[in-house]
Amino acid sequence: MAATFRRRLHRGAASTAVAALVLAALTASQAPGATEAAAVRKQPPPPPADTPIDGGTTYYTDLPPLNSPVPPRGSHGTGHHSGSPAGPTEAGLPATVLAAYKKAESAIDGSVPGCRLPWQLLAGIGKVESGQARGGAVDAEGTTLQPILGPQLNGQGFARIADTDGGRYDGDLTHDRAVGPMQFIPSTWSQGGPDHTGWGADGNGDGKKDPNNVFDAALAAGHYLCAGGRDLADQNDLDHAILGYNNSEDYLRTVLSWYAFYRHGTHEIPDGKGILPEHRREPRTAGDDRDARTGAGEQAGRGSAGAPDQHRRPGGSGTGKPGKPGKGQHHPGKPDGTDPAPGGGTPTHKPTPKPPTEPRLTALARVGDKDLTATAGSEFTASPKVRAEDAAGKPVAGASVRFTLPASAGARFPGNRTAVTVTTDKAGLATAPALRAGDRAAAFTVRATAVGRSAPAVDFGATVKARPAPKADKLTRTSDKELTATASQPFAEDAVEIKATYRGKRAAGVPVTATMVTDDPDHPVENDKGPYFKAPEATGDNQDDPVRTLTGLTTDAHGLLKLPKIYTDTHPGTFLLRLTTADGAVLTVKLKVAAPAGS
Repeated sequence: MAATFRRRLHRGAASTAVAALVLAALTASQAPGATEAAAVRKQPPPPPADTPIDGGTTYYTDLPPLNSPVPPRGSHGTGHHSGSPAGPTEAGLPATVLAAYKKAESAIDGSVPGCRLPWQLLAGIGKVESGQARGGAVDAEGTTLQPILGPQLNGQGFARIADTDGGRYDGDLTHDRAVGPMQFIPSTWSQGGPDHTGWGADGNGDGKKDPNNVFDAALAAGHYLCAGGRDLADQNDLDHAILGYNNSEDYLRTVLSWYAFYRHGTHEIPDGKGILPEHRREPRTAGDDRDARTGAGEQAGRGSAGAPDQHRRPGGSGTGKPGKPGKGQHHPGKPDGTDPAPGGGTPTHKPTPKPPTEPRLTALARVGDKDLTATAGSEFTASPKVRAEDAAGKPVAGASVRFTLPASAGARFPGNRTAVTVTTDKAGLATAPALRAGDRAAAFTVRATAVGRSAPAVDFGATVKARPAPKADKLTRTSDKELTATASQPFAEDAVEIKATYRGKRAAGVPVTATMVTDDPDHPVENDKGPYFKAPEATGDNQDDPVRTLTGLTTDAHGLLKLPKIYTDTHPGTFLLRLTTADGAVLTVKLKVAAPAGS
């Protein structure tokens, strides 16, 4: 633990203060009676399985502006301009933080493609949990320059979680605190997850799992959101994933608002230049009759002292009790950026931006009548294609269509996948990516289904044909060197190498038969004396038995074939080796065997 805090002391005064608190707490633990208490703290009970990822702690309640999230003119991506800080500048995401979200999306897409995690969802959660790591206050590796800690989870308005990490992550020896850009509680980071090994992840490949690193935290959040086979393109799965992060309707509504905002466009800004949110949800206190899960309500738009916040900008968070997901409202404020005093008039309500929803489709129509065909090991000549239609038969754009094929088929989509999801274009068309056949002949069905809709599935028949047998119309030696050996002695290693061609091009994979034959030009038959091979699988007493016809030989990818070692018996003379292919190519090679010296 001490080493962990020494590593972070240079990151700022806040780190120093945290380390000092920990050292003070450790010193105090040496008092009489503290030994037993410390022993108890070493193995605290894990939190309940349904404890939210962030412990139900505070979060930023600011809502996105209503104007379009495009870079302001003249900003050059910096996020600075002469107008209000809200609006286009809010869409700027710090470079390293943005890279972490996109890297996490890519990693999840490779390991859990059926989840369909959009990086904009991570950005929405990151905005609400930490203001995008406090505006991108991270180093080049993505680690926060100063710790980002939530309030003590002591049961006063939040979950009650006794210390589980000995202060390793949060510097608190009595209770856990949410930590880092994505606000993981230590027990969730190191003990949570379906296998109790923790949701912690190594997103930047440095061999460590650090909740204070935005790459690690973003990947861990992605794994959590995708847990349980969720498909985040499905609204129910999306809602449940976000509510598992913080079980609050207000929280859900706020995250969905930012998610929708970022999906309409973002731009990169330098680290440390992000807009910091202003309003936080306050803890629930005794006797508070607000939503027991969120503690949200009128305090959402107040400062830390509980007084009305006079510095809310347009698009800031509003007040009111929790409602249904995606149906909340917020106050735009007065033209000067302030809100009317409580009871000072009826504010104008504007709806929170709703997350994008897919158009309503009722049917999928197959495009193209022919079934799919391919040769083993090659790509199919055409890809499955469907047209999404509504009840009136008109095309539906922006709908999700999933193409699935049986794993036993051997065929795969790019990335070795058996299922891919495609969004329909303006014409309502969804075309699967290139489909590659397996190595064997097969017949199977590719199925197209509308994600989240009850439209009937569309099936495509697919046939994989076996590769045609390789052909060779000519065999030649690669060397014209005379082949000689002494009786009872073998020829040189790899003495015979041949090349197979078909219509002048090298022929790979061609089966070749090698036979030692007599010198009868009209009726060559297998010779019973002279040079021979040994059977590759021969062992024991059979390992020296001569083999004068050898099958199972095949040319390599370059059309070349080196014959196994050739042995000789006691007979000298000139012998013939005949090489043939199924297509009638023939090559005869002379083998000269000299008598031993002095015989």
